[in-house]
Amino acid sequence: MSFKRLETDDFVVSADSITAGIWTGNAPTLTQFFTSSVQAAGSTGTYYLSVYQTASTDSAAEVQFDIVYGNRQGSGSTLYNTAVAGKSPTQTVYGQYRTLVLGDENTDFVFGSETVNDFWAISVSRNRYKESLFPGSLTLELSGSLGLIFLTDDSQYASSVVFKDAGRVFNLISGSAGVKTASTTANTTDGWSLNSGSYGLLLPDIGTILLNPTALSGSLAAGGIGLNVGRSSNTNDNNNAKLYNAINGTTARVFTLNSQETITSDFVFIRPRSSEFNYSENPSYISGSTGEVIFDSFINNPQTYITTVGLYNDTNDLLAVAKLSRPFKKDFTKEALVRVKLDF
Repeated sequence: MSFKRLETDDFVVSADSITAGIWTGNAPTLTQFFTSSVQAAGSTGTYYLSVYQTASTDSAAEVQFDIVYGNRQGSGSTLYNTAVAGKSPTQTVYGQYRTLVLGDENTDFVFGSETVNDFWAISVSRNRYKESLFPGSLTLELSGSLGLIFLTDDSQYASSVVFKDAGRVFNLISGSAGVKTASTTANTTDGWSLNSGSYGLLLPDIGTILLNPTALSGSLAAGGIGLNVGRSSNTNDNNNAKLYNAINGTTARVFTLNSQETITSDFVFIRPRSSEFNYSENPSYISGSTGEVIFDSFINNPQTYITTVGLYNDTNDLLAVAKLSRPFKKDFTKEALVRVKLDF
């Protein structure tokens, strides 16, 4: 075994972005949506609604995403205690997302330039992606009483990336796959609804989409689809189910989204020069009694076969092993370049 200290220029670091479909089976698009009546009627049903790619009773069913509704005043759901105003599941959800996204309990959500008191959230199941959602890949089709709308994010149009406590933030606009819709309705040339700000936010680093109920419930002229949200006091308005029905409408059944992962690779270049690694330290090369090389041909014309490269630290600990696809014959007339790639 022979050793050689690597130099600084023997190391190269590379980073590549890998994208993949986010739904079960690495599919980029969901066209079928199912919920569980047991979950909807249970104690968690007042907080969120889980959506599957097949019937929830199917052995292959997996949660793809969850739908929740949050309201600053606690409207849209029944109170925990009728003696305590505003304290309800929707207020709890609002506070949780405010802490997660904004990091400040005294700050409100802003869609575009409009401050809002409520939102729908689509939270992609964490095991559906490794690092983050892929901006520009989103197409979400929603149906309301007034028609359809396709939503995407404005990552391709934003002059700079906005960051919140939850990471990157992009506005939702009308369009598909990152391309805004050339709409003829008022004030939608930028893909926003009239007087209601953006249609929501894409938070790719936490796998979440926030939807603006005010924008979606507006008239067609204002860029809405009549997707009305319930804001009754101390009443369960089933807002989670309303958004689910908008996603799983008779015509609206497209939800396309990809994931993104940055793979960092270290390339290590090992360069056996012509004068290096030509002698073996195998005991069979040396006479045990005299310490001389047994075969004369190994003195003037030695030959070895390189099969393995080991990477060690300064304390001689073996950190990584690379195997060559076939042994490399080495002598004084040959040099080699072995590239080792370490992904992490």
